[in-house]
Amino acid sequence: MAAEVGKPAMVVGIDDSEHSFYALQWTLRRFFSVADSTFKLVVVHSKPSPASVVGLAGPGAADVLPFVESDLKKIALLVIEKAKDVCSAFLVGDIQYELVEGDPRNALCEAVEKHQAEILVVGSHGYGVIKRVVLGSVSDHCAHHAQCTVMIVKKPKQKH
Repeated sequence: MAAEVGKPAMVVGIDDSEHSFYALQWTLRRFFSVADSTFKLVVVHSKPSPASVVGLAGPGAADVLPFVESDLKKIALLVIEKAKDVCSAFLVGDIQYELVEGDPRNALCEAVEKHQAEILVVGSHGYGVIKRVVLGSVSDHCAHHAQCTVMIVKKPKQKH
């Protein structure tokens, strides 16, 4: 379902990290603190596929896939519930939650296209160069491939 005419969509990508929930809260405070926001909010969580988690574990890997799938589903549902709790504290009238399966980099870019979003918001994990190269950066990928403005929200470092 595409965004309703006249009300552009803003997609916020979340995972189970404090960084993504900080980005969600930051977005809510800045764009949804009034009852009639300019945007429709679409909160997207991408659950990895069991095969991508298990990888090439060799013989017997297929035996653990149902258990991995069950755990991934539980985690994904908890992430969505936490997002609903966070959003309930704000006056968001037009909100949609999506749970999709796959690589979050692709899932977020697809959500942008599906909803014809004007803005994609993602949190920054603050990885260094090595971790970004090894793990891949969702925010970096989206900044280069999403067909809209991408806002990368960094959580301030804690002062000791």
